[in-house]
Amino acid sequence: MGIARILGFVLVVAGSMLLVSAYRATGSFSERALEKVTGRYSDRTQRDLILGGAGVAGGVLLIAFGGGRRRR
Repeated sequence: MGIARILGFVLVVAGSMLLVSAYRATGSFSERALEKVTGRYSDRTQRDLILGGAGVAGGVLLIAFGGGRRRR
């Protein structure tokens, strides 16, 4: 297993943790109130959701395509 695939697994785990944390934050009272008033979540929650999704997607791509053998 190459370093790229290991990094992919780490990204998937870290991204998943960030997504779960941000998803739980969307259910808090302050986030729900802000979303009702402004129509969107706070900047921090949006950032965490985006970074978590990007981490999971990047990790999956690294796992799928990052461990190929080089041909000489």
